[in-house]
Amino acid sequence: MLELVDLHAYYGRSHIIQGVSMKVELGAGVGLAGHNGVGKTTTLRSIMADGPRTEGTVSFEGDDLSAAKTGVRVRKGIGLVPDEEAVFPKMSVEENIRIGTFIQGGSKAAQALDVAYELFPILKERRVQLAGTLSGGQQKMLALARGLALEPKMILVDEPSEGLMPINVELIAQALRTAIKGGTGVLVVDSSFDLLKTVCDRVYVMQTGVLTGEYPMERFATPDQLVATYLGEA
Repeated sequence: MLELVDLHAYYGRSHIIQGVSMKVELGAGVGLAGHNGVGKTTTLRSIMADGPRTEGTVSFEGDDLSAAKTGVRVRKGIGLVPDEEAVFPKMSVEENIRIGTFIQGGSKAAQALDVAYELFPILKERRVQLAGTLSGGQQKMLALARGLALEPKMILVDEPSEGLMPINVELIAQALRTAIKGGTGVLVVDSSFDLLKTVCDRVYVMQTGVLTGEYPMERFATPDQLVATYLGEA
């Protein structure tokens, strides 16, 4: 289980995350919802020790990782699929996926490729193409495929559906559900109600750096109901 206790994050003097506490179990899908700029991405980066200065506790499977570097957290089994600059543009699709297996010594590259191509058949068609020449949606798929190639116990995914056509959003959602069924924990930041509804059992709502509630996704029948909650109108 990933657990945050009273997590604070700062960029310079800006206090972005203000006392966030949450839990994400292995084999569960959890969402983090809220307007742009409230601190969702900073929360994910703080979990990975990737950027902001932090205070508070980050623990995983009972180990306190609060003082651990990013590489230690990755080796413990936590992975991040960022929203931006998520692929190596001058490397091929296949090379991008293979690089995700290097932490395991590269021994599972063939298996990772098979899984990636099963989840996203278009990547197999484009396997020798440079990642930087893919469409935005294909790059999102590639970034997730590479993240899953690490076989993380917990994966943090930032805005995987942003700018995608509905059919591609569905593919992303199905890939995350497959990971969850395999025992991976998923913490996802996304604005797509359909993706959150498909992937997540529950959702945390964030406003300007603080969590204002935790809700079962089944509570929300429409996107408007979720939006009203993080606007404080419900």
